[in-house]
Amino acid sequence: MAKSVKGPVEALRGDPKHAARATRSAGRKMRSLLLDAASPLFKEQGLSGTSISDIATAANAFPSQITYYFRTKEALFVESACRDLLYLARTTEQAALKAHTPQAYTYALAQTVTATDSVAFFAEALTLTRRRQDLAPLVERTIERLHAEGARAYAAQVERHGWRTLRAPDESSRRFWAVAIGVIVEGYAMGRSPDELCAEMLRVLGEQAKSAGDAARLRLVGDRDASTQSDEES
Repeated sequence: MAKSVKGPVEALRGDPKHAARATRSAGRKMRSLLLDAASPLFKEQGLSGTSISDIATAANAFPSQITYYFRTKEALFVESACRDLLYLARTTEQAALKAHTPQAYTYALAQTVTATDSVAFFAEALTLTRRRQDLAPLVERTIERLHAEGARAYAAQVERHGWRTLRAPDESSRRFWAVAIGVIVEGYAMGRSPDELCAEMLRVLGEQAKSAGDAARLRLVGDRDASTQSDEES
């Protein structure tokens, strides 16, 4: 007696592992669609001005899907802001890859960061988590990832070009994003333009490193000054 051959649907139903993978893949896709729809609405209309129905309509989804994947509108707001910031960080790193001097590198970072409203969006999420501590872990993970990836990118540029840096990569990354958030939040409150925000960031950041060819008395972080070492040994 010939064996029956299962079709794709029957095979999928008969394999719990395949079914689970398909469900997870569909879930990730729907979450991504909802975040894509929510981000521009939140940035344009704010948290209170955006309804779950607005987001569902923009994503061609049902309101119940938003509450299923994110539980609350506030949670969706925070996750949207966190994802936006990480996307901005990636774009910023890519823009700075073309820089061949420390000055050009810092300018590319500052110009890219101040050209969007992603940092201001994230600052709103920070304020929200002050009242919703259950959402704080997501923000914390985002900040740590932001600093880690920034430090990695900066360290790669220093090594690639042989720059002499004033600060360790991790310290430089943390300082850059702290300055970016502070300058942009203050600037938005005062109605400053992106160009003004960029100029203020550059002023506050100052010099981060020197090119290898500069006759500066700078050293890589962690190196010991030869003359100081000689004094200690004598």
